[in-house]
Amino acid sequence: MHPPVLSREEELYWLALKLVPGLGTRTSGKLLDRFRTPQAIFRASRSELEAAGVSGAVAQSLASGCTFEDAATQQEKMAASGAVLVTIGDPRYPQPLREIFDPPVLLFARGRVELLQSLMLGVVGTRRPTPYGLAVSERISADLAHAGLTIVSGMARGIDTGAHRGALSVGGDTVAVLGCGVDVVYPSENRKLAADMAVKGLIVSEFPMGATAFPQNFPIRNRIISGMSVGVLVVEGAQYSGSAITAKLAMDQGREVFAIPGNITSKLSWGPNLLIKQGARLVQDWNDVVSDLPVESRRHLIDKGRKRILAEQGATPEGGEASLLSVPGPELDGTARRALEALQVDAAVHLDDLLEKVEDISPSELIAALFELEMLGLVKQLPGKNFVKVW
Repeated sequence: MHPPVLSREEELYWLALKLVPGLGTRTSGKLLDRFRTPQAIFRASRSELEAAGVSGAVAQSLASGCTFEDAATQQEKMAASGAVLVTIGDPRYPQPLREIFDPPVLLFARGRVELLQSLMLGVVGTRRPTPYGLAVSERISADLAHAGLTIVSGMARGIDTGAHRGALSVGGDTVAVLGCGVDVVYPSENRKLAADMAVKGLIVSEFPMGATAFPQNFPIRNRIISGMSVGVLVVEGAQYSGSAITAKLAMDQGREVFAIPGNITSKLSWGPNLLIKQGARLVQDWNDVVSDLPVESRRHLIDKGRKRILAEQGATPEGGEASLLSVPGPELDGTARRALEALQVDAAVHLDDLLEKVEDISPSELIAALFELEMLGLVKQLPGKNFVKVW
């Protein structure tokens, strides 16, 4: 089912509302709650608007319709760069983001808009990482994307860039939330990454087309990264850095906070190490993140992963739609249970040896079962296709 697309006139009203000077996100949201549509807001009298909590100057701007010319220019810029508008009432708008204190009333989006409906994890950190931080950012983002999570970051230098590149390197899904317009490349060295993201991933922003990346935009942008995500992973950052702000926002929004521990002699480890002291989950590998997600999120990832693996192996789940989402608790199907019984805690078993032990199972079925066990935190994969049971 395709979501209802805004008419050009409706889009113009949304853009005009967004561009009203002095009209903040919270007030826009209150006006929409009261009047339902931007058209009704612009038709309201000054006294009605002031009764809804709008200042006299903003009510005057709304009544004069002074932003419609700029809104038409925005439409032209959107058409030129292939951007679309996703409003807060649009079914494609991420549900977790709707639930935060001050959700943006609209998002400009370029790329695979369907990713807004996926299970997202924020990965954030410093713009000036150590080689360790950059390597960890790329590696863990690749592993988490491979496990089925959509990696969300801010496309800034450093850790953010590593996170997006890591996800793309394994053909995974990734979303960049910008502190400028979706048609503005910032920093300029990320031109190629931005081009890749607009095709293979998604670029979103609440800032209008052509908007410059002002420093004050980044904390505003960070609440969207955490708001869209099921949790936020901090890789490296100083104690009072942007990533620390994002982690604080994530906690305020009731999201999980994860952190990669760092060298205690490095200032860039102060942020994540302090978060761990305060109760954030210490992360050594991707499974530390997945195993701490809510049960329904893990089920979703298991189901997605099994289907992908079976599709890659040219097999189909029994009955075409074998879904683990409906399985209550950690009950395992026959294949997964037999694979688990054949594994040991104290000695690794190679995939080929496991195939001999667990008879009458195709390689693709066994790989899918091992993936399921790994996602549930019951099995760990070691280098060289060796597997052990988790103690």
